[in-house]
Amino acid sequence: MLLSRLLWILILLASFSVRGSFILIPMDETTQQNHLKAYGITFWCLDKNYKASWLLNYRGGSFLLPDAVEIRKECQIRGVNFEVISDAEQISILNEIASPSQNMESVVLEKAPKIAVYTPKGKQPWDDAVTLVLTYAEIPFTAVYDEEVLGDQLVLYDWLHLHHEDFTGQYGKFYGSYKNVPWYIDQKKEAENLAAKLGYSKVSEEKGAVAKKIRDFVVGGGFMFAMCSATDSFDIALAADGLDICEAMFDGDASEGNYQLKINFSNSFAFKDFTLERRPEVYEFSDIDMTSKRKLPAAKDYFTLMEFSAKWDPIPSMLCQNHTQLVKGFMGQTTAFDAALIKSNVLTMGTCEINGEARYIHGQKGKGMFTFYGGHDPEDYEHQVGDAPTVLDLHPNSPGYRLILNNVLFPAARKKKMKT
Repeated sequence: MLLSRLLWILILLASFSVRGSFILIPMDETTQQNHLKAYGITFWCLDKNYKASWLLNYRGGSFLLPDAVEIRKECQIRGVNFEVISDAEQISILNEIASPSQNMESVVLEKAPKIAVYTPKGKQPWDDAVTLVLTYAEIPFTAVYDEEVLGDQLVLYDWLHLHHEDFTGQYGKFYGSYKNVPWYIDQKKEAENLAAKLGYSKVSEEKGAVAKKIRDFVVGGGFMFAMCSATDSFDIALAADGLDICEAMFDGDASEGNYQLKINFSNSFAFKDFTLERRPEVYEFSDIDMTSKRKLPAAKDYFTLMEFSAKWDPIPSMLCQNHTQLVKGFMGQTTAFDAALIKSNVLTMGTCEINGEARYIHGQKGKGMFTFYGGHDPEDYEHQVGDAPTVLDLHPNSPGYRLILNNVLFPAARKKKMKT
């Protein structure tokens, strides 16, 4: 009997010794084996109403969660490293973060945002870097397209990603290389049929209406993230509102005379003073993009994340959380943005100084915010039509993909006004 009691006491003491009060998910380079799925764990916890904090600049932007058996189990299932810490260790970490001498901050994450991805029906997750990484991180999202946007369904969501879309009605400027290829012909016909179904005589008019609905979503308080050609084509569509900038092969009639002089740059989110590319055979929308201007070998193509004050500027600090400040570059139809054409009220968060280009920018519009990220796929340097999809199991620590997931998690944070 005595031996049995002693055994139970030992078991009880052992259970207390491994029980902590918090789970720390480290996000530094050496400790975390799967940075991308770590975001999915944090999102999963928020979705289950657990409390969470984002520890900005602490070990690569770590996450602090309550200790629960199901959280430990989920981390183990998804292959995410975690550390169980005591109350005393948690207090010590928060005291270190709170010190005025440390460029760190603890940000409370309140609620899992409702996520929408603007993408055509039938697209596979690997057609777009954001849908690919959301699927990999097991973060739920809803696909929406023109019918949902024009039907005012964006009010149901907190965060919207724009697939690599052409909002100008020029079918991605693929005309020069692919005008006789079956997939291009089919996609053009599908876009025309959808525009007609929605009551528009031209695809350019229908896409322009979609762009304005997305603008209203942001102005009303939504968070919008766009990559590659969805960045500049979106801004061009807003600035060219009411103008016909499409040539006959796109919409059946000639473009409007002197349309360049009629562009209203005050309508755009991020870019100013840009010149549109009139030639339909050129795979480019305007001089915003740096793809044809840059002379940088792939081996030297990196961009640097800017450093912000975590305590005073938590918003850009959140968006730049990473285990490295140097991120490998990657190409796209819109690879990077000419720094001279970015509005002064837009914050540049990632730059390649060699080329004078911005890769990663952020701004506010009305009550909402937007982030533009140049390039197509952070782990596929020069993605071509028909290329095999990226396998993220081979890149679980991708700094470029982490930037996407920073934006996904960002709306969950309790906001403080930016000082920069």
